[in-house]
Amino acid sequence: MKKLEGKVALVTGGNSGIGLATAKRFVEEGAYVYITGRRKEQLDEALNEIGSNVTGFLGDISDLAEIDRLYALIQEKHGRVDVIFANAGTAEFLPLSQVTEEHFDTLFRVNVKGVLFTVQKALPLLSNGASIILNSSINGSIGQPATSVYGATKAALRNFVRTWILDLKDQNIRFNVVSPGPVETPGLAAVAGPDRAAQTAMFDYLKTTVPMGRLAQPEEIAKAVLFLASDDSSFVSGTELFVDGGSAQI
Repeated sequence: MKKLEGKVALVTGGNSGIGLATAKRFVEEGAYVYITGRRKEQLDEALNEIGSNVTGFLGDISDLAEIDRLYALIQEKHGRVDVIFANAGTAEFLPLSQVTEEHFDTLFRVNVKGVLFTVQKALPLLSNGASIILNSSINGSIGQPATSVYGATKAALRNFVRTWILDLKDQNIRFNVVSPGPVETPGLAAVAGPDRAAQTAMFDYLKTTVPMGRLAQPEEIAKAVLFLASDDSSFVSGTELFVDGGSAQI
């Protein structure tokens, strides 16, 4: 039997990178998946790539009205949610001396506010025994140059999980965090800008920070998310699973 047979799953930011790889894996394992994205062309490409048992939602998960519209769609079509991978987020890196109010507000609006209300507004739809996974980062646990605000948003997700397992302990809902290290995604490449040489240089540097000597592929993170989404992790709740090639362990 497939690991998510008959489940209804939501993957925010499912139009590229880790989110897309996870959505594909969920469908392969028997789930019907909703994916969200802010760019129509990219969302349409993802839907074509996944193929079947998937619905796309064009919207911004940092906008509470958009989240309401998303869950109204899921309520109408399926009436429940069994798995949520709160993956949508954004990354910007600035040293303390250059941090602006806009930088701070952007990161916390998407990475913290968006995740919190994605989960809160799902509560009426969550099935008994639902699994919710938040996508954090090793930057929530370690210090690296220019990552203070970004890392703080990811550390907030870790604390969310620690408290939500108590808030909802009577509803048999599991919460966990997956914390990737450097992953070879379009989003990571975009941090270096459009210049391919700059992207290559950044990737080469990041490899030196990983004991395994390479970057992760999105599919490797998706495997970890699948584990936390499925009954394979039925007694795992409140944990942080590092998928980082050892980066946060040294």
